[in-house]
Amino acid sequence: MFYQSQKMKLECVRTVRKNDINDILICQDLNTAARNLYTLLVIKEHQTARQYLEVFERAGMSARDSYIDSFSDSGALCMVFEYKQERPLRDFYMGESYTLAECEFICINVIMTCITSNLPYPLLYLLLKQEQLHLSKDHTVYFSYQIDLAELDPEKSERDCAVACASVLRELLRSKASQKAFSYRLLEKKISRKSYDRFTELYKDIRIAGVSGQKQGIRKRIKAWFARRQDVLFRILLCICLVLGVLALVSILFQLIFGDIPWLRILFNGFKTIGTETLV
Repeated sequence: MFYQSQKMKLECVRTVRKNDINDILICQDLNTAARNLYTLLVIKEHQTARQYLEVFERAGMSARDSYIDSFSDSGALCMVFEYKQERPLRDFYMGESYTLAECEFICINVIMTCITSNLPYPLLYLLLKQEQLHLSKDHTVYFSYQIDLAELDPEKSERDCAVACASVLRELLRSKASQKAFSYRLLEKKISRKSYDRFTELYKDIRIAGVSGQKQGIRKRIKAWFARRQDVLFRILLCICLVLGVLALVSILFQLIFGDIPWLRILFNGFKTIGTETLV
């Protein structure tokens, strides 16, 4: 099977995915002596092709920035992406063999890969949910584009992506749960509440609660302590605010009905006499 663009003549060497919506093919470019490999996304369903381009427009991005080449073939929209060696994170991540610091380092790399992906959130969400993360030998992380566009939802936001990414990180750190890893416990707590709205929040949590963050002095440790207990502190502050709010409301009612506030009168009367001297 061959595909022809103005710049490339692509020969399919392997079919990764094939359905009614889109195909994913690994192709080599016959126009180059090196026969470089590329990932070819063939979107056959017209509505899906339109949605694919629209998610870039809605995000204020250009789809051209994400692919190497694009062309039409028999009515299908074809896009050529860089091909990288497939090393799925789920298969090459050896959590039991890594230290906690190494696990957290990989987690940080996952977050940074998401932040720098330059993709609209609906597509980034697909990459995360369909496990398109890969792990290189030096523990850097990269995406492949072997996605099923049948699940494309144009309404997915950064919040959806951040929560999906947090779930990935939780699985990476699960092997360290027995070590009472602060980063894992914090993720577990905040994922259950879907507390993540942005990737930067996720990054800060792993940085602060991680082993490397805890070794950076008393200031970092204090931040980590607050990060781990922020929910409890928030509830305490909320209770204090509610009590103060009720006291303020009652004070206003007393002032309107009786013309003064009893507990302020008690406080004031306590200073009228000091020792044997009367101040009034």
